[in-house]
Amino acid sequence: MNLEDVAQRAGVSTATVSRVLNNIGVVKGSTKARVLKAVEELKYYPNIHARALAGGTSRALGLIVSNVENPFFLDIFRSLEDEAHSRGFEVLVANTDYDPDRLAKSVHLMLGRRVAGIALIVSEMDPTLLQELQERKVRTMVLDVGEPRPYITSIKTNYSRGMQRIAEYLFSLGHRRMAFIGHHTSLGPLSDRKKTFSQVMEQLGAGVEYTAIADSDGFDGGRRAVRQLYHSGFNPSAILCVNDFMAVGVLRQLREMNLSVPHDVSVTGFDNIRLSEFLNPALTTVHIPREQIGRRIFESLASPPESEAPPPEVIIDPELVVRESTGPARRPEH
Repeated sequence: MNLEDVAQRAGVSTATVSRVLNNIGVVKGSTKARVLKAVEELKYYPNIHARALAGGTSRALGLIVSNVENPFFLDIFRSLEDEAHSRGFEVLVANTDYDPDRLAKSVHLMLGRRVAGIALIVSEMDPTLLQELQERKVRTMVLDVGEPRPYITSIKTNYSRGMQRIAEYLFSLGHRRMAFIGHHTSLGPLSDRKKTFSQVMEQLGAGVEYTAIADSDGFDGGRRAVRQLYHSGFNPSAILCVNDFMAVGVLRQLREMNLSVPHDVSVTGFDNIRLSEFLNPALTTVHIPREQIGRRIFESLASPPESEAPPPEVIIDPELVVRESTGPARRPEH
């Protein structure tokens, strides 16, 4: 089946069929319904890849993430995909596992598929890769890595403000021994979160003791980090996790060690993934609007830029979400 067959079945021109399938231009509702009915009856599936290779407009967007297992990235994908499908686009997804080489390979594979634009939701960014995308005039969206430039839109999360809100809240509850649990702390925004934690701890005064532990991103990484933390001899009254994904493992390990949350130790996350409110206890965290990020990605990648000037940078101000995993610091027993 081809475009001509659909046009003949619907009694319209091939140009009208193309407008309906690409969701462009104005087509009368009854005409659009006839075209879509003909498409369904004939089981016609347009070859999007072939159309892009032939010099047409690509209806595919690329999304590359550091850890597809982390619900934070999945939420962004779902929001982006919802927007894309409503406008006749598809989304291609790649996972890097925080590997810069895999990131570069994934970018080049997507460029080979002639995607209309690429979103890079990663921490392991190589500046030369962004330079290449700019030189090739590829519409690109980056989260927390790189600065805005022609063809490249940047979204930045104010992690410093988010971390400060968590720390000050815990401090107000009487916590003076705090630990940070993170992962890949040498990479861009992940390094920034650890540095921010240390800076905020210093700002809170001489009475605050703190330390930082790193492991892999995920449930198991959170569990191992807790074991490492207590093995070091540092017994915190509060644990601040780099994200909710690791916090889930932290809560599990504390429970296995017969430590009560928040009676013995308070725990916080970061991101406010959906799972965080269904944990026991529900997790105090910082909200990052993943749905908004997904929509921003689509708007940036699917709409031609009005000029070659760098678009304004989008700054996200995280909001503290207080739940049951935090409470007053336990008073030392005499």
